Amino acid sequence: MNVVVFCPSLIGDTVMATPTFRALRKRYPAGKLTAVVKPNVAPVLDGLDWFDETILFHPGAKTPEQRTRALVRRLRADRPDAAVLLPNSIRTAWISRLAGIPRRVGYDRYARGWLLTDRLRPPRDEDGKLLPSPIVEYYLALSRLLDCPRESARLELATTAADEAAADEALGALGADVSAGLVCLNNGGAFGPSKAWPSESFGVLARRLAGECGVAVVVLCGPAEREESRRIAALADHPRVYSLADRRLSLGLSKAIVRRSDLMVTTDSGPRHFAAAFGTPVISLFGPTWIQWTRTNQPNAAHLYHPLPCGPCQRPVCPLGHNECMRRLRPDPVFDVARRMLSGRRGSRATIKETTWRLG
Repeated sequence: MNVVVFCPSLIGDTVMATPTFRALRKRYPAGKLTAVVKPNVAPVLDGLDWFDETILFHPGAKTPEQRTRALVRRLRADRPDAAVLLPNSIRTAWISRLAGIPRRVGYDRYARGWLLTDRLRPPRDEDGKLLPSPIVEYYLALSRLLDCPRESARLELATTAADEAAADEALGALGADVSAGLVCLNNGGAFGPSKAWPSESFGVLARRLAGECGVAVVVLCGPAEREESRRIAALADHPRVYSLADRRLSLGLSKAIVRRSDLMVTTDSGPRHFAAAFGTPVISLFGPTWIQWTRTNQPNAAHLYHPLPCGPCQRPVCPLGHNECMRRLRPDPVFDVARRMLSGRRGSRATIKETTWRLG
């Protein structure tokens, strides 16, 4: 069996697709599995061995070899038996059809059902509105159309030797003493600014974690979030709070830091799923997005939110201009939850179920 998998376009969704990748490999242990993935997302899969080949694809890429026409030619030459379309886009369905792939598996959304040979309808309520449901299970359902047995929802990632070396170098250059514990903070997210927690709140949290719990606190960031990371560390104003902003950044570095951490505190963005995949306790701060979409049934995960009549709105920018759903998540109660979760250190962690905390 020769199967091509169109991976999700976002980092977090790709992590949540790892149970589906694992299910396909188990079903076709001697088959060929090819991943089609965006260049900036591909490092998420580094260190894993489910795919025999990875094709980098972005329709707007500067490199012609990564654009649509080149992908269609390559798939025609490779002649896959089936394509699994995890993105809901009509583009991936068109590409699979143009490439002559005989089986095209995906969700019947955005008027693309006629391009699919094996289709599922997403869960909707009695009024026809899309029901928020865990993306992990949403993806796994597609694998069963290719006769995959039921697979666990456990997320899975790996780090490479280069990733670990980058983490050693970064922590060493920062002078971070992690002997008393390591907490990483993350305020990024490609979704939009509505998910962001105020820098001032992160600063207060970082200062209390370093001062009262004695841990080292590292503020993660992507290339577009360097200034935000610097600002959080400056607001914390504590010698055990560090920013990665001036280091050489990569997804591999972030994965390695999260893997080593005793706790991660993060907004609802892609790197929060690194924690679940590595078994790192994680506090996720929710505001404009539905918690139900990203439930992973992982232990040691706490979801914190402050309910408002206007949310969750699922908008990348607050339509009312106040972003109160995130602002009303105050740092002191977040710290209280963090301290409870830090009570069990690595090697003797107290295991809690995935839990939702309503603050306010």
